Amino acid sequence: MPADRHLTPYARLPREYRDRDVLHSTVDAFGRAHWLLCGTRSPHGPYDALVVTVEDGHADETPLSAVLPRHPMIDALPDGGFLLADVRSRAGDDQVQVFDALGRPSGSFRVGDGIEHLLTDESGHVWVGHFDQGVLGDRLSEPGIRRWSSAGRPVWEYVAAPGDQPVLDCYALNVDHRATWAYPYTDFPLLEVRDGRPTRVRTTPVGYAHGVVVHGGRVAFFGGPGDTHDRLVTGRLTATTVEALETARLTRPNGTRLGGRRVVCRGPRLYLQEHPGAEWTLFDLSRQ
Repeated sequence: MPADRHLTPYARLPREYRDRDVLHSTVDAFGRAHWLLCGTRSPHGPYDALVVTVEDGHADETPLSAVLPRHPMIDALPDGGFLLADVRSRAGDDQVQVFDALGRPSGSFRVGDGIEHLLTDESGHVWVGHFDQGVLGDRLSEPGIRRWSSAGRPVWEYVAAPGDQPVLDCYALNVDHRATWAYPYTDFPLLEVRDGRPTRVRTTPVGYAHGVVVHGGRVAFFGGPGDTHDRLVTGRLTATTVEALETARLTRPNGTRLGGRRVVCRGPRLYLQEHPGAEWTLFDLSRQ
């Protein structure tokens, strides 16, 4: 096996916030890291929360009021606001809540049950990838991958071409300013989505990865089942396929093996966070 590839430190939650529960965290389209921290939380009704944003080592706070999602995911909007969404929802529930730059609720809508990935882009559109329980049980989630405006208007949805498999579970989603890349179960193709063009479908030799990053004609898949949870497979893009080049292991900055983790993929960058969620590390394919 080729030499291990090491993650590099990227962003840390300042120590003064680490006694608070992290409800969710992400890295947005502009490279800013955000932590959604629990504030005063009632058992059933709206609650207060705090967003801590770290950019270039500097931290800012945005208090959120009247938060509704009980199991929230978060991403940022280009106007300084934020978008929160409940992973699970039922028909009739407005699971997505929009906040303005002052942290005040400004709108809500529904995108469908079973959110696996929630990523906003530089224009403020919202990309959602769903897992199988949503795809198989909710009309809104059925396409598997959808794009919404920040006001809740459907903009795009994946429709499989004749002969291609529909999305049953969106294992990985990468939203960049040039393209969106998706990697769905069951056949694990790599989908390339660009405005005004048909979706390009490439077959891949890699199954069950949880992150994908792309730079020029190169691609890397991260993760896998069991002991391959830290696997990193790099390859090159052809017109219709991904050709694997090498398999290595992605490690912590100090060279030790990764534990439980979640990833956010943006173009060539894979951001990785381990429990308890106070730090983001980075693998950048463009620097390899």
